[in-house]
Amino acid sequence: MSARIEDKGDRIVIWNGNAHKRGALSPELYACIGQAIEMAAEPRIRAVILTSEGDFFCAGGDLNVLIARRDMPKDERRGKINELHSLIRAIRSCPVPVIAAVEGGAAGAGLSFALACDLIVAAAGAKFTAAYVKAGLVPDGGLTASLARALPRQLAMEMCLLAQPVTVERMHDLGVVNAVTDKGGAFEAAMALADRLAAGPREAQGVIRGLVAQGYDVSEADQLEAECDAMAHATGADEAAEGIAAFLEKRTPNYGG
Repeated sequence: MSARIEDKGDRIVIWNGNAHKRGALSPELYACIGQAIEMAAEPRIRAVILTSEGDFFCAGGDLNVLIARRDMPKDERRGKINELHSLIRAIRSCPVPVIAAVEGGAAGAGLSFALACDLIVAAAGAKFTAAYVKAGLVPDGGLTASLARALPRQLAMEMCLLAQPVTVERMHDLGVVNAVTDKGGAFEAAMALADRLAAGPREAQGVIRGLVAQGYDVSEADQLEAECDAMAHATGADEAAEGIAAFLEKRTPNYGG
């Protein structure tokens, strides 16, 4: 099976299969990601986890598929790429946090998917590679934007121009990876993060995701205005009433999750 969804009540797990191809992209994975993001709109869902069934998170596009696209008109090739980009946008706009649990590594569009997530946990030994240039290709899936936001320019260039793999330890030191686990432990660490998210205020978390995401692209004046509006709303919401009361009463808040 190339991909599947597991519904765990308050979270959705997307399992990338295709292990014999190191988790290369597949139509089934695209469909599962799209379905999971739609399901995330349900109030019961507090997080989405993207992980792999094999020992490698995702190796990106299948080169045999890309070869077959060579003879397509350019507009058709653009359409195929935009299918990927639609999923990246969907992950970015998901109403709940999305966690990547990375074993082995992420390459090409697999790296694009990982960096589109809100949180990344990865196992020791994992490597992150923008492999496109090795095949005479250029990055897609928003990878250049993600790398430019996350890394110094020279390191982003090193990854994209030389396809130089970056270790999980270095990515953790740079703040791109949130936690490093033992091999085989990435999924359980992602589940623990989902537990913490599930105990928090769902609406506030969604607003925070949106504010941080737009903060890269708007002026400081526009961001201040957005924060002002969001905080004015939050102050009058039930989540804040519970959270403030719990803080003053020195108890754990109950957000109804």
